[in-house]
Amino acid sequence: MQAERGSEERGRDLNREDWKKKLSGKLIVLDGPDGCGKTTQAKLLTQWLQAQGVPTSNFRDPGDTTIGERIRDILLSPEHIAMSTRTEVLLYMAARAQLWQEEIAPALRERECVVLDRWVSSTYAYQGCAGEFGTKVVRQLASIALARVWADLTIILDVDLETCEVRLPGKRDRMEAKPRQYHQKVREGFLQLANERDGFLVVDAAGDIETVHERVKEEVVAFFESGDSTD
Repeated sequence: MQAERGSEERGRDLNREDWKKKLSGKLIVLDGPDGCGKTTQAKLLTQWLQAQGVPTSNFRDPGDTTIGERIRDILLSPEHIAMSTRTEVLLYMAARAQLWQEEIAPALRERECVVLDRWVSSTYAYQGCAGEFGTKVVRQLASIALARVWADLTIILDVDLETCEVRLPGKRDRMEAKPRQYHQKVREGFLQLANERDGFLVVDAAGDIETVHERVKEEVVAFFESGDSTD
């Protein structure tokens, strides 16, 4: 669900103490298809929140732990073309569980805001939908593997496949190199999830970096001002 924002909200900053209170201990995920720009936007959002006086950490999933980075290398290496979807799901969940224990949980305990580059929403779209593993099974495994399945707010950066392909590097990792039909199903999976669950917003990511950043900021401000988030 995505409400129209008035122009008066664009680029607006909240009172620093009020903003810090609203975002303290919150979990925000930026997700979407390969090439949507989520990594750049997660970093920009983190920098902007820090500028508002909100202690904020930014992590990528999978990765940002010694174990998680090893798993990431295995998952994305083109050498592992024979990897099954089931193996992908289990490896992603393992890396995620380690990231939660080592980095996310301690940051949330310190009442930091945590911005994640991907989370369970990715496994739902990639393996659950495009890989036909089943979204229900993905949710069940996530509930077993993780202390928390869903973020307070998940922003899906949506963009057409043509734009994604232009943005992706010439040398692609194992997931990026999957067929076009697979990536179309990934996009559909993200939109399906956003339509099914509260706490999800879709942002048009087809513009330039700064334009998309402004859109993301607007959605974050409006969402947390509205009180829609839950602890």
